Amino acid sequence: MDEQIVKHCADVDEIWHAGDIGDIRILSLLPSAAAHRIITGNIDDQAARLEYPEFTSFEIEGLKIGMLHIAGNPPRYAKGVKKLIQEEGLKVLVCGHSHICKVVFDQDLQCLYMNPGAIGHQGFHQVRTLLKFEIANAKVQNLRVVELGRRGRM
Repeated sequence: MDEQIVKHCADVDEIWHAGDIGDIRILSLLPSAAAHRIITGNIDDQAARLEYPEFTSFEIEGLKIGMLHIAGNPPRYAKGVKKLIQEEGLKVLVCGHSHICKVVFDQDLQCLYMNPGAIGHQGFHQVRTLLKFEIANAKVQNLRVVELGRRGRM
């Protein structure tokens, strides 16, 4: 966690973390004024798994959102993800795992797929990224990709 991340999170209402936390103590550096929605990823240990779920869904401003670390990519989702989107009635799916920033609207499922990429210095990604957006009237608005610089440079 570096100052750039904290700076970009300072003015938000909520912070969502799509898994691969690493050391859960790092979460204490996030601004406490914002609500936190956090799921675990494949690298997370038992301590993280006891504290945070693998999947969560919630509604904001009439928009049904789900978070799952490993989801695949539309239209080739990981096993069971398409069914999960349909059964939960998700209109937004936030995922991680690939370390690749990608936002795609799945026309078949009428669901916005959002992968913020990765903010960490470890991994195979080249550029650290996060997504910032607003939710109003059951829609994601003012979506933008924030680039935090190259991986491995502090």
